[in-house]
Amino acid sequence: MFNIVSKPPMYDQQAVQPMRDELIAVGFTELLTPEDVDKAINVKDDKTVLVMINSVCGCAAGSARPGVSLALQNNIIPDKLYTGFAGQERDAVDRIRQYIKGFPPSSPSVALFKNGELLYFMRRMDIEGFTAEQIANTLVQVFNKYCTAKGPSISPEQFAQVQYAKQCGSKIPLFKG
Repeated sequence: MFNIVSKPPMYDQQAVQPMRDELIAVGFTELLTPEDVDKAINVKDDKTVLVMINSVCGCAAGSARPGVSLALQNNIIPDKLYTGFAGQERDAVDRIRQYIKGFPPSSPSVALFKNGELLYFMRRMDIEGFTAEQIANTLVQVFNKYCTAKGPSISPEQFAQVQYAKQCGSKIPLFKG
């Protein structure tokens, strides 16, 4: 009767969980379905929405996740924080990418939206080769320009306890379904 087709994850789900946990620990909510994405981004409430497309790659581990987390220690941050995991919730990430008009698919990446419209996009090429501190500095400038919510997303004491997964996709087992 119904033929619901969704793309299976590419990587072992337990192996990528620490990479998910980093963002959840600093206040992100996961977008697991295309419907979740629409409910998060396509909202006309004058709130800023930060969406990070997470990834198993080395630049996500070495600079993107730590940089975004550090930026969220700023005194001004986005109103809402969401993440989708490339290669995992593939349909949800495809939907996120539909909102990022004018840019090819990129992971990791960071997008800031307001009222469903893209305000800022940090592509992989803006992440790769940059330190977490450089990424955080760039995002803090973006937050200060577009956002009004009071930060940080978590207390400095909680932030000091966040553990970062320092592995890349070449070491992650594939999903065996």
